[in-house]
Amino acid sequence: MSYLITDGMEYNSAREDLIIPEYGRNVQKMINHAKTIEDPAYRQKFIEAIVDLMQQMHPQSRNIDDYRDRLWKHVFRIAKYELDVTPPNGKKPRPEDSKKRPERVAYPVMEAKYRHYGHNVQQLIKKALSMPEGPKRDGFVAVIGSYMKLAYRTWNKEHYVSDDVIKGDLETLSNGQLSLDDNTSIDNLSSSNRRRKRPDSPRDRDGRNRDRDRDSGGGRNNDKPRRSYRRKK
Repeated sequence: MSYLITDGMEYNSAREDLIIPEYGRNVQKMINHAKTIEDPAYRQKFIEAIVDLMQQMHPQSRNIDDYRDRLWKHVFRIAKYELDVTPPNGKKPRPEDSKKRPERVAYPVMEAKYRHYGHNVQQLIKKALSMPEGPKRDGFVAVIGSYMKLAYRTWNKEHYVSDDVIKGDLETLSNGQLSLDDNTSIDNLSSSNRRRKRPDSPRDRDGRNRDRDRDSGGGRNNDKPRRSYRRKK
């Protein structure tokens, strides 16, 4: 019968836990050894060499801003902040620095009515309510109705939406303060906002140039014979 000799063997279950596993156990052992070095100058150089080694282990992170400062923070964290060395920036990390958390960002509160129109419609309605009554405000409200119908068609392409639905939703969102005339056609509003072809486009200019050349006889396909004049001697 053979016996398994386990004398001198070290299992991971009996080892110290890795504080930052990405650097491995040897880096952690070297940092713990640095704490036992009595010469301050030698201890400083020893830790600087460890930081260089840690940087070589992750060369893809060299372009990250303040990456070397982050490595020094990791060194102090692995050493359990029991290391008497000075980082390049002169600030020794403290245990409470590792527990800092960013401030909590408040979640924006949005109205739950008719989410298919989007949050921009809510902002446009608020702006329209702040405007004085008059033709300018009426035109702005008409644009809002056109945008609402466009948004409705974008997210509900399979369903038809009438102008009455858009007008009713507009009054509901504005608490009855904004409305469109019953005879107003929102389709006409949306079609009037479409992009028109510019009259000074290169295609139009080329067309006018061809017409001018054809009328003046300067085109290539001119069938008129050219007269040749011979100088009399």
